[in-house]
Amino acid sequence: MDEETLQFYRGNAEAYAGREITSRQARLTAFLARLVPGASILELGCGAGGDTAEMLARGFAVRATDGSPEMAEVASRRLGRPVETLLFEQLDETGAYDAVWANACLLHVPRPELAGILARIWRALKPAGLFYASYKAGEADGRDTLNRYYNYPSPDWLRATYAEAGSWSGVTIDTGEVKGFDDKAAVMLFVVAQKSS
Repeated sequence: MDEETLQFYRGNAEAYAGREITSRQARLTAFLARLVPGASILELGCGAGGDTAEMLARGFAVRATDGSPEMAEVASRRLGRPVETLLFEQLDETGAYDAVWANACLLHVPRPELAGILARIWRALKPAGLFYASYKAGEADGRDTLNRYYNYPSPDWLRATYAEAGSWSGVTIDTGEVKGFDDKAAVMLFVVAQKSS
């Protein structure tokens, strides 16, 4: 994880929590509809816990995590349950989850490290497990006006990186536009991958 980006979220946890983006609601609903009732979900980069709350309300078994201890604390208070601090490179489970939900967090992983992180997620999924992640589209990595690092991938680069990480029975990439914490509109890539069974 890029240290400057992590420090941004550590220093702005409360402000970020107050500006939670809800435009992903339809994507979360569609993702959860593909899972069996009570499925086990690992959430990476849970932020203030909005998606976690929705998954719990629908009866799923959720392990919510965030790389920022301050953000994890905000989410813990909101949810009334512990939220773990977990950096992506600390994920080391095998075949543990029916699904992984990683909304707007893997976009901060440095490009050379993304395949390795995706491989960790692939290993943590059960056979035929589902995996959602979203990225800001681009052609080369860089920083935004708040000095946060982004890997800014293209769809083709993402497909190749996912293929390098593991065997998937399907990888779909949709595009859309969102307005982020910096109040700037960005083209997003929404990726749903299914691990081979």
